[in-house]
Amino acid sequence: MPIRLPAPLLALSFLTAATASAQMPMTAADSARHVLERLSYGGTPGEVENVTRTGVMKWIDQQLGYSDVHDPALEDTERYYDVLRTPVADMVAMQNDQQLKQQKAQAVADSTGREAALAAIRQEQQASKKGLQFLLAGLNAVTVVRAAESQRQLDEIMVDFWTNHFNVYENKSQDRSYFADYLERTIRGNALGKFEDLLIATARSPAMLFYLDNAQSVAAGTGVAGGRGRGGMVVRPGLGRGRAALFPPPRAGTYPPLGAGDPMDSASAERARKAAANAPRGLNENYARELMELHTLGVDGGYTQQDVINVARILTGWTIDRKNGSFLFRPGAHDQGEKVVLGEVFPAGHGEDEGIRLLKMLATNPATIHHVSSQLCERFVADAAPDGCIDDAVHAWERTGGDIREVVRAIVRSPDFWAPANVDSKVKTPLEFVISAMRAVDGVPDSTPRMAQQVGRLGEPLFQKQTPDGYGERQEDWVNSGALLARMNFAVALASGRMPGVTVDLDKLVPLTEDHVSLVSEVSDAVLGGAMTKQTRETILKELADVPNARAARALAVGFAIGGPEFQRQ
Repeated sequence: MPIRLPAPLLALSFLTAATASAQMPMTAADSARHVLERLSYGGTPGEVENVTRTGVMKWIDQQLGYSDVHDPALEDTERYYDVLRTPVADMVAMQNDQQLKQQKAQAVADSTGREAALAAIRQEQQASKKGLQFLLAGLNAVTVVRAAESQRQLDEIMVDFWTNHFNVYENKSQDRSYFADYLERTIRGNALGKFEDLLIATARSPAMLFYLDNAQSVAAGTGVAGGRGRGGMVVRPGLGRGRAALFPPPRAGTYPPLGAGDPMDSASAERARKAAANAPRGLNENYARELMELHTLGVDGGYTQQDVINVARILTGWTIDRKNGSFLFRPGAHDQGEKVVLGEVFPAGHGEDEGIRLLKMLATNPATIHHVSSQLCERFVADAAPDGCIDDAVHAWERTGGDIREVVRAIVRSPDFWAPANVDSKVKTPLEFVISAMRAVDGVPDSTPRMAQQVGRLGEPLFQKQTPDGYGERQEDWVNSGALLARMNFAVALASGRMPGVTVDLDKLVPLTEDHVSLVSEVSDAVLGGAMTKQTRETILKELADVPNARAARALAVGFAIGGPEFQRQ
């Protein structure tokens, strides 16, 4: 029989539901469930028992060890995703080819009697666009697959955390070609390393340089702003969020001579010259501001507007080699004068080295240590980060020189992490909800981006946050009646086998039975670890009252359990 719409009262009860475990002492199984909720994307069937047998602290140490967690099955699966093996230079070439075709298509569209040529150019343009889109769709798909299937669950959690902390909007023009390398090597490659190394890697990343416009930031009077100069750069308008971006000038012979009938005709060239003349020039403070406000010191970190200006001056010349998509320092675009940041003097006459000195100084600043420690405690402990947790994280940071692995270890060993009031107190983000739902029913995602699209439909399209602050972590960012009902519908579709992109076999999870009381108890044990509240149990039984088909009743019960308040919390 067809699956009915989910019970809205069950989804909406989340808004007022209290945590079931807040008043109960934790058993060994409760402890295992807690760490699986916070340090992974939730347990798979039987995993609570496995972690209990292993020992919770030993499991945590294994996850923090990373290299001790071998995952050959996932490594074999990753070979199917070309995006993980495509060099950034090749992706840059795809993007540049696509942009050139767009320019030519527009030039032909402006001429007359060229319909056939225009159609051919647009066809080529779409072909190149599909190639890049295919790779980026694969990045979304493999992100979901890794989160759902990786044995290195804590590493996946940290990748998501840093992706939002150092947010880059994937679809900002040229970042489409830089982003995969940024996620794979800059973020994933440093997720459990030293914060200082991660900060420097993000600052030197072409994705970040382009996203926050530092690639176009040059010192006044250097002769490279606003056109070709001794730095060899030319401004081309129309890229990014209404801002210009810097590209190397074309080599001689790259384009055919300008003239009547040529796709790049003189009118188009004149428009480009006028746009370049009106493009922003000189110092750009965007990255400097976000570097201090979001990435390091925090909004109350004690810096001034003059500090922002001087940080931007220090980072002039940090740009991108447009040929291969790599970091490039241009001495000719760098401000050689003296600067002062947070009271520290940066003497005149230095180059790239003063940028590295600046980043190391920010990485070890007490305000940075407190700010990032607080955010980590928000992620792992509670939306309002407890002072004790922050203190423990700060002490670990100072003791180890910002070793992320040891900071996380200190947070997990903090009494605040285990405090009953903080258990089941956080709300899953859409990504966490979708992945944990798949893992709870042992669902197997396919190689397509369809499950990533489901995350987007629930409000968190992967890598698409346009503002630098990244997706939020707190309950207020995600809880509203419409979002909860959407999650309920997702859960019922997943349990009933109607969710494209994932295979679910409930026969392995819950046995068929016509006894609804027994069924709900089985579902509570299998999906919620026995944590289903009396209110949820009674609501589900009421919904199943007139569902005689055992298979349909099981799908509804599992769906309602996943869409209900207990599963939404972590």
